[in-house]
Amino acid sequence: MSQLTVPTPAAAPLPEPRQDSPRPLRRRIRWRKRLLIWCMVCMALGAAIFYGARWYRALAKNGTAAIPVAKVQRGDVSLAINARGELRGGNPEVLTAPMIGGTELHITFLRKTGTEVTTGDVVVQFDTTEQEFKLKEAQADVAEAEQHLLQAKAERDAQREEDRYALLKAKTDVQLAELDVRKNPLLPAIAAKQNDLALASARDHLAQVQQNLANRQATGVAGVAIQEAGRAKAQSQVATARQNIDSMTLRARRSGYVSVKQNSSTNFFFTGMTLPLYQVGDSVRPGMAVVEIPDLQTWEVAANIGELDRGHLAVNDKVAITVIAVPGRQFHGHIKELGGTTGPFWNRHFECSIAMDDLSPKLRPGMSAQLLITTDRMRQVLSVPSQALFESDGRTYVYVRSGNSFAPKDVKLLRRNEARAVISGLAEGQMVALANPVEMAKKSTGPANPLKAVSK
Repeated sequence: MSQLTVPTPAAAPLPEPRQDSPRPLRRRIRWRKRLLIWCMVCMALGAAIFYGARWYRALAKNGTAAIPVAKVQRGDVSLAINARGELRGGNPEVLTAPMIGGTELHITFLRKTGTEVTTGDVVVQFDTTEQEFKLKEAQADVAEAEQHLLQAKAERDAQREEDRYALLKAKTDVQLAELDVRKNPLLPAIAAKQNDLALASARDHLAQVQQNLANRQATGVAGVAIQEAGRAKAQSQVATARQNIDSMTLRARRSGYVSVKQNSSTNFFFTGMTLPLYQVGDSVRPGMAVVEIPDLQTWEVAANIGELDRGHLAVNDKVAITVIAVPGRQFHGHIKELGGTTGPFWNRHFECSIAMDDLSPKLRPGMSAQLLITTDRMRQVLSVPSQALFESDGRTYVYVRSGNSFAPKDVKLLRRNEARAVISGLAEGQMVALANPVEMAKKSTGPANPLKAVSK
């Protein structure tokens, strides 16, 4: 029996080791570099946070609240007040709305502030429509009154003619009756008696006619007088309307520059608490001032100064004036008048009128000016900056540096201005704080060394 032989499969060849391609290798290298960079950034950030925290803790622990100080100085101190004012002419000519009744007037023409005008130029014009209508009505009333007067005179003349005819007829009747009476001796008694009665009746009628004539003459004169009065009234209304129309045109009576007034009748609560100037279309109550034309030979400066400085000012104090629109020149003046104090309790002020001693053709109403009012000059006195002075419970004191701390010390305030305070009770050269050390210490987070000198 023959045997079958199964061929043994040949062994498969072992796979050769695979070689990496260049692209994945480059990717691994880039990833490793990025990882290294991120590690370095994190290390740097951690170091920054660590040292920053240490620096902050050291600063908070050793930080100090710096308090500026200044020396008590001896020398001359000029006490002056700085203010801001507005230029205006003195003795201004005020143009007001005419008094033509209780109705409001409407502006149809108005020259702007600063416009130059001469004598006779129209400055303000109001709407004359209503007055022109009244004028036409009054003229129509005059024409009607004249016609009524002519009619009354014609009726009077006609009545006079009728009365004259009636009087003449009555007199004629009396004469005829007298002629008939003369025939009585020749007539029967009854006819004679009738003639006597006719004469008496004619005479009574004549007397009545004469009386009626006098009454009618008086009535005719009165009727004519009434119509003449009506005509005179209408003529007066015509004259009044024409006068009102003329008065609604305000003209300059002197040469100068126009200064428009503020419209005080507007609702200033909706205009930023500032009253606007009058303009075309505004309503004006009769008697309200609309425009001023200042006298350019007597310039003034109006300034609002705080109430605290009122006690330091007096009439005729000298003032140095700098007009902003006229640079490079300083003007001189003196206080002319001190007005009353006005304003809310948190901003009390008063108006100060300053007369200018110098004039210039460049000046215009409404220009802004800086004022320096020198009230006094004290010789060889002790003074400190104004911010070094504190007040509380009726005390006036300063903080004097004593070693490593400050101590409050009462002083006497002699005079004060915006920059310096003249005092007594200190020695020259002492250092005083320009801020409250107690408040500064409260703001400090750690134990503070509040001393830090500031050279003055």
